[in-house]
Amino acid sequence: MKAIVYDRHGPADVLHLGEVPEPTVGPDDVLVAIRATSVNPVDCKIRQGYQRAINPQRFPAVPGMDLSGEVLEVGANVVRFEPGDAVWASPHHRRCGTFAERIAVRADELAPKPPSLSHEEAASLPLVALTAWNCLVDAAKLKSGDHLFVQAGAGGVGSAAIQIGKAIGATVTTTCSPANAQFVTSLGADRVIDYRSERWQDSVRDVDVFLACLGPQETLDAIAVLSPGGCVTSINSGMVPAVSAHGPWLGLLPMVARMLRCSLTARLQGRRVHHVVRKASGLDLAALGSLVDQGTLRPVVAQVLPLENAADAHRLSEGGHVRGKVVVAIPE
Repeated sequence: MKAIVYDRHGPADVLHLGEVPEPTVGPDDVLVAIRATSVNPVDCKIRQGYQRAINPQRFPAVPGMDLSGEVLEVGANVVRFEPGDAVWASPHHRRCGTFAERIAVRADELAPKPPSLSHEEAASLPLVALTAWNCLVDAAKLKSGDHLFVQAGAGGVGSAAIQIGKAIGATVTTTCSPANAQFVTSLGADRVIDYRSERWQDSVRDVDVFLACLGPQETLDAIAVLSPGGCVTSINSGMVPAVSAHGPWLGLLPMVARMLRCSLTARLQGRRVHHVVRKASGLDLAALGSLVDQGTLRPVVAQVLPLENAADAHRLSEGGHVRGKVVVAIPE
């Protein structure tokens, strides 16, 4: 089958269209014909080799951890899905490879695709929405009336977090550039801070839940603006600068040390820090699908490109100024 592959770690240029073997369908798996996928920052980090110590790739490797598509075949133990079902998922990082025509996914990582979304729209949401859900619902226990602070509200995780926070009933403050202020307001943000002209560290206080997206120092700064008992959920461990400075294996040591420092600092102040890794969960994705169908969670698609332009999709995502997600369509 056709897939986007890379034979070594490196820049987006290493991605190219190739042929790979058909997936093997285990008894708990579902074979899915992928109609669309999308690019996440973690895809670029894996491709560049920053995660090679904790998530080694077997070359030729196929990138991608988002999908929307249709069930082709189910394993012997699968009862929840049948051929023809429209599904979406963000597979486990050990079984990534959604930049391909087909993939085998564990059934418990799949959920029915919201019927209100096209495949391109649906493919933009799973990883970022699950990440935001794991941060706000699972880790922080966000509740109605809480003050939620979301860094980088125009990005993939940020835009999902704003909407999930408002659905729960939180008051949401976020940061973005002036060009995206109206956009994040349309998602539900109550207060927007222009990060180019204002330091949130100087003007924000009494935050109950802080979603930190920009690294260990930002996480430490966030602890200082929390209300008593407040929580920081961090999705950026600082791996990229640590690995760049010390290599893929030794770089883990300062990264883990910084994470422990953040957690200890918070605990000594009666606050909490959770370092969150997205959980591949069909149950959580089904809950997010309900929010989509209720109209309280909508996808944000920056651009849709064909499969053969996957390298361009990675470059756009790496640019850091994309509103929402770059989606890749896969022809039938």
